Amino acid sequence: MEMEMQLPPHEGAVLSVVDMHTGGEPLRIVLGGYPPVGGDNLLAKRRYVREHLDRLRTALMLEPRGHGDMYGALVVDSELPDADLAVLFMHNEGYSTMCGHAVIALGRFAVDYGLVREPRSPETPVNIHCPCGLVRAFVEYSAGKTGGVRFLSVPAFAFATDVTVTAEGFGEVTVDISYGGAFYAFVNAQRFGLDVSKSRTRDLVDAATAVTNAVKSQVKLHHPTSEDLAFLYGTILTDGRDAYSPEPTANVCVFAEAQVDRSPTGSGVTARVALQHHKGQIQLHQSRTFQSGATGSQFRGKAVEETTCGEFKAVVVEVAGRAFYTGASRFVQEPDDELTHGFLLK
Repeated sequence: MEMEMQLPPHEGAVLSVVDMHTGGEPLRIVLGGYPPVGGDNLLAKRRYVREHLDRLRTALMLEPRGHGDMYGALVVDSELPDADLAVLFMHNEGYSTMCGHAVIALGRFAVDYGLVREPRSPETPVNIHCPCGLVRAFVEYSAGKTGGVRFLSVPAFAFATDVTVTAEGFGEVTVDISYGGAFYAFVNAQRFGLDVSKSRTRDLVDAATAVTNAVKSQVKLHHPTSEDLAFLYGTILTDGRDAYSPEPTANVCVFAEAQVDRSPTGSGVTARVALQHHKGQIQLHQSRTFQSGATGSQFRGKAVEETTCGEFKAVVVEVAGRAFYTGASRFVQEPDDELTHGFLLK
């Protein structure tokens, strides 16, 4: 029996979303149900939703409407005249400053949902204002249909290399720290006797989480633009194949509250390319394939321009991938539902 979708016949606030995925990593884009977001700029808006509207993040990201690895995007107004849209990223723990898989999905979404005027072939430019800065995306467009997306990152840089931290349960671990719109620690998974494509996800998560906790407690991060950006987002375990090769190199990113990225991680690829360029392992305009150890999905990444970010030598990185729609939903929050704001069962 086929029935037309309609809201249940009961009172309650409604949250409307469109769901997508990029390389297997979900993105839940909020269409409606949020009140106005206060703040004179995007970082202020990020603080506002964290302090005043976090119950809506947990309602959409966590169970029973989401799950522990859900990812979301809230489109808001931008103070930048060049921006087509601004976005706040959300996950199981809070709010990120950059998300490459989300930018790839949002590029398609912006064209398909009329957030940019006059789509053009073969590519439509979409300027997406992220908390880390303005990210320029380019969406394949032909015969009224959107396709693959590439984006140019904010300046990305190696923050520190060969830093030794003491990770609980693993002893001393040497890590690199790099920024691609968010800060990540990088470690070869072989240091823990693990393989990013074959080992148990639980073991990868445990190792990465121990590194994240160690770096957070033992390394002070700094960003030249804003201290709102100076926090470690997660740890990326790699296959150690950092020197350029035409063959893919794989990694797994564990971020936020032990959340596992199903994609190769767009901002992580950005940070990893910046790190490889800093070490002389990849040259400008040398394109590399980065593969998710979790799903096998792939992004392309390359450094396209040398620049600076404060005192750091930096590069602009181009990342390319594909996103797909998975559905649309209207969620109801009944006023007498004690679990309406969500919960996380580990």
